[in-house]
Amino acid sequence: MNQPIDRGAKRRSVPLFLQSSFRPFFLGGAIWAALMVPLWVAEYFGWTGFVHGMMGHAHEMLYGFLAAIICGFALTAIPNWTGRSPVSGMGLAGLFGLWLAGRMAYFLADNIWVETLDILFLVVFAAVVVREILAGKNWRNMPVAAFIVAFAGSHIAFHQPDLNPAAIRATFAVAILLIALIGGRIVPSFTRNWLTAENHPANNRVASPMQTIDKISLGLTGLALLGWIVFPFERVTGDLLLLAGLSQLYRMARWQGMATLSEPLVWSLHVGFFWLVAALVLTGGAIVWPQYIPSAAGLHAIAAGLIGSMTLAVMTRASLGHAGRPRSASALTTTIFVLVHAGAVLRIVAAFDNNEIAWLATSGIMWSSAFALFAVGYAPMLTGKKPG
Repeated sequence: MNQPIDRGAKRRSVPLFLQSSFRPFFLGGAIWAALMVPLWVAEYFGWTGFVHGMMGHAHEMLYGFLAAIICGFALTAIPNWTGRSPVSGMGLAGLFGLWLAGRMAYFLADNIWVETLDILFLVVFAAVVVREILAGKNWRNMPVAAFIVAFAGSHIAFHQPDLNPAAIRATFAVAILLIALIGGRIVPSFTRNWLTAENHPANNRVASPMQTIDKISLGLTGLALLGWIVFPFERVTGDLLLLAGLSQLYRMARWQGMATLSEPLVWSLHVGFFWLVAALVLTGGAIVWPQYIPSAAGLHAIAAGLIGSMTLAVMTRASLGHAGRPRSASALTTTIFVLVHAGAVLRIVAAFDNNEIAWLATSGIMWSSAFALFAVGYAPMLTGKKPG
């Protein structure tokens, strides 16, 4: 008679680094972000030529850095949603290898084989997510699978030169909607849990996630972003984006963020989510009032502000929790948060000041330093054992 397979023992038999997706992908994504921004700033001012221009910068920040973090988060969270074993061992090593190969391939040459290798990671990742959610019959999270499939599709579209701008907007839209959806669950939930542990009176005033107002706001945001992808210069698109931003502001105002100021690991989620409001308002404002608001302000509110800060807020919290560390921010973690937000603010200032070199260089150093500090400071817990 065949003995039943102990999936937990099988998973524990592989190196710790390959037991959970967040470990290789958070570390790899952080290192890539820390490298790519200084390289791009240097190329922007004509000092180097490694990144292949603006499109190369956009490609590696979206389909390199962001894709790694989304993969690390999703394939760590999905087993909690479905009850199925996480992707680990050789399967995880193969997936991470595809991501690494895509990063190297993008810089080697421009041919169909390189293009295929670069695209393959997100296609395989999306297929794994769909498989896991379907196998677990986790219908509630099918929208997450749909967004990741759309992410892979936007990457394919990016490789068609005529579709570059629309593909970038579509990828940003996917990232915004993922953060609006998942962030809208975890920010109030983690806030309530922390306030309850602290016996704070505001714990009963935190709105529960995914009420009617949340669904309306998500729908409005999705409609506005669809308009931005297809009709990026129309006044109605700008108005919808502004309205969506205000709806997200009302949504997060119900989560008692001001009560969390003593714990950076919690307030970082609120400030990160506030970048969603800023991103929608600035992007919409650049359409409605282009003479006052540069389009680069909205794009970098999304990229440097929203994506940069929310990824680090989630990466630090998930890494601490899964590595068995206390869920409270050290001086290092607090510094990471301060740097990423300061870098994002200065990048917006640079956009309003015609990308003046001092603002641009300082913002790039601060933002990339946040990810470098994460890579250095969190590498031991991502690669080592849980404390005894």
